[in-house]
Amino acid sequence: MLDAGIKAPSFSLPDKDGVIHTLEEYKGKKVVLYFYSRDNTSGCTKQACGFGELYPQFLEKNAVVIGISKDSAASHLKFSEKYSLPFTLLSDTELEAIKAYDVWQEKKMYGKVSMGVVRTTYLINEDGEIEKVFKKVKAAENPEQMLKALD
Repeated sequence: MLDAGIKAPSFSLPDKDGVIHTLEEYKGKKVVLYFYSRDNTSGCTKQACGFGELYPQFLEKNAVVIGISKDSAASHLKFSEKYSLPFTLLSDTELEAIKAYDVWQEKKMYGKVSMGVVRTTYLINEDGEIEKVFKKVKAAENPEQMLKALD
């Protein structure tokens, strides 16, 4: 896991419409960058909908929310439309950012070990540095937690 105080790794990833986004384009704003395992799963849906509901409050604090998973842009499009998500979801099918942010890790579920995304949220400051790291977050509580972290 990356620590606070270091420059956030750059990325260049497509959104649901295929438009490429880089971290650099958000310079001057705070970035709530959250990594999640899959579109349309219970926890990930709660987390995304929570960020969606609070999004106007993030914008008031000069912050943007970006979600990253290994799902395809087409999957993000359906997920985003189904829940009217107002923020950016990026597709990382090659695990570029997922590995750079060290969230691709061994997970254990029901005694079975596999590799996957560990739900993690980074708060990146206006200069592109990691301000805070929230590890193994609770999906339903994370949006409110991040809004408070901006104060």
